[in-house]
Amino acid sequence: MKPAELEALYARVLLVRLSEKQIMKEYFQDEMKTPVHLGIGAEGIATGVHFAAPQDSLYFGTYRNHSLFLACSDDTDSFFAEMYGKMSGCGKGKAGSMHMSSPEHGLLATSAVVATTIPVAAGSALAVQYKGTGQMVICQFGDGAVEEGAFFETLNFASLKKLPLLLVCEDNELAIHSTRVERKGFDFFSEIAKTFNFEYGDGDGSDAVQVAEKTQDVIQRMKKSGKPGFLHFKYYRFLEHVGPLEDFDKGYRQKPADLIERWDPVPKLYKKCLAAGINENRLKEIESQAQARVEASVKKAKQSPFPKAEELYTDVWAGPAPEVH
Repeated sequence: MKPAELEALYARVLLVRLSEKQIMKEYFQDEMKTPVHLGIGAEGIATGVHFAAPQDSLYFGTYRNHSLFLACSDDTDSFFAEMYGKMSGCGKGKAGSMHMSSPEHGLLATSAVVATTIPVAAGSALAVQYKGTGQMVICQFGDGAVEEGAFFETLNFASLKKLPLLLVCEDNELAIHSTRVERKGFDFFSEIAKTFNFEYGDGDGSDAVQVAEKTQDVIQRMKKSGKPGFLHFKYYRFLEHVGPLEDFDKGYRQKPADLIERWDPVPKLYKKCLAAGINENRLKEIESQAQARVEASVKKAKQSPFPKAEELYTDVWAGPAPEVH
């Protein structure tokens, strides 16, 4: 990866990290009324995939979606406005943390219900195929989603129709507090891709450069073969399932002694930037600019108005909105 590309990727990964660190700082002021599923440790996956994917790609995600939203939109203003439930948020204050979207930037939907966007992404890929637009549809989900029937049904349909669909599994080996060995009677991601005739790739989700390279490779093979694709990236969830705190005292997992060195995508990418000849002062400048931008977006969000009462029924019902009393 060229130095300019490394710098751009580092800037995006760092923006996601600083945004979530700001949420951790602000959350206990009780102005954010939405549950938060923070993705610290996973920033390299969504940013790396987005970096390598075609610019006109369409995206679907899960409730741990902050990295995906910021990778697609680069919009911290609407991000924090949504966190604070404000009208200027990406969902007009009604989506909250778990249902962020940005259709104008290709992010069509995210959902808090496990695996529900997977078949919807397949439907979107079918529409793209039918219209002949040449776009790719990318759906990101956690490893718990592969235990749902909709996952296997989508694999079958995508394979049968040769859809332009790239499935991306963000694997932290946890479904809330349940470990992989407690939930799965199988562990065969590469075999499952082969069985359903998918192009397959896997790697270290804490290495954003590797994620981008693996994504680029699978997409190239998809275009050549006409098959759908499947990517599997492992990462480590730094924080509790929902909330801004650590939870190693709960006893269901142990904090690794090498947590930062092994699993943190930010210092890994920082070192790659230095090795590529990017000046340390430039990296510090990127950090200060990103932090200033995050703080400005938080301030703007706090000063923005809440939705009016009549907004409760807009963008929800197919028919006329009920009268608000």
